[in-house]
Amino acid sequence: MGDMSTTNSGFSMPGEFEPHQGCILIWPERPGSWIYGAKAARVAFRNVIAAIAQSEHVYVAVSKQARASAEGLLCGNTANESWQENVELFTAETDDAWARDVAPTFVIKKDDKSENKVRAINWEFNAWGGTVDGLYASWEKDNAFASFFAKKYGYEICDASPFVLEGGSIHSDGEGTVMVTESCLLSAGRNPSLSKGEIEERLRRYLGAQKVLWLPRGIYMDETNEHVDNVCAFLRPGEVVLAWTDHEDDPQYALSKQCLDYLETERDAKGRKLVIHKLPIPDVPVCLTEEEVDGYAFEEGEDEREVGERLAASYVNFYFSNGAVVMPVFGGDNETSDRRAVELMEQWNPDRKVIPIYARDILVGGGNIHCITQQIPAGRK
Repeated sequence: MGDMSTTNSGFSMPGEFEPHQGCILIWPERPGSWIYGAKAARVAFRNVIAAIAQSEHVYVAVSKQARASAEGLLCGNTANESWQENVELFTAETDDAWARDVAPTFVIKKDDKSENKVRAINWEFNAWGGTVDGLYASWEKDNAFASFFAKKYGYEICDASPFVLEGGSIHSDGEGTVMVTESCLLSAGRNPSLSKGEIEERLRRYLGAQKVLWLPRGIYMDETNEHVDNVCAFLRPGEVVLAWTDHEDDPQYALSKQCLDYLETERDAKGRKLVIHKLPIPDVPVCLTEEEVDGYAFEEGEDEREVGERLAASYVNFYFSNGAVVMPVFGGDNETSDRRAVELMEQWNPDRKVIPIYARDILVGGGNIHCITQQIPAGRK
């Protein structure tokens, strides 16, 4: 294990639907994200972890202060739950719990004669926009997490800093196509000195991208400057699921329509025309209640929330475990749209079990299931 130069020749980003070794999560704690001491959020995280751990190893980073709560919910073994054997807690200090964005992005070098070689990329993290429109004023612990994890578990590191990127802002088909949104990667708070072409060159260099699909927009009110993982995802090579609404008066319609129009004119790295599945967003917008807003404790310089604020709810923010699709549902007025989303995902993923998880308590923190999970490919370190 050691730090590598800023070249990743021969390495590429695998598809999330491919078999993999495990998953990283960070136990929620930050008072400005997780209301009322993160009590409900921790139950939601526990449910996500239990679903994923049925078929893969789950690494859970936890602070010293929060370790007792993590052990109580994840390691109690009161019901002889076998998934707990796949959960590994380790101590780490972070600013928040968005593992997809602050953990390493892993790439692989495929070798027909042996296991894939796995390498970790350390991007620069600046809280989704730094001093321009970042969501909190201090992010040093989050920025250090990727290299910390890679070194702790023995992965070679490709240091991509000072290039700013988050794991939720990139999606791969495992065959050379990487999908992003212009609204995020071209935002003023990330890499303002780089042109679109220069940013794409770095995606090619670090991720082995042969074709970059630049979706124009993401999900309405997504405070990450519209990460791709909330609006569109690969189900398999040549096939994507796109967040959608038929209601033209909904602000999401124009954003999803721009993405649909773009995708219908593009081909992937293999020259394929994409199969596009429309996955409707919740029928009723998910908005913050007064009770929820009262549960936050914001720090100075932290992005604050308001009663009635619309949250970026999307069923596309799911996680492919080795054995299932672990996907968010939101309950309440959206029970009908929840059922519809689950049925569609079952139809499109007939070889996987679809596990719906009530995720409003994660969404209130600012993200969803994909946002709190970072996948680790199988292979040699």
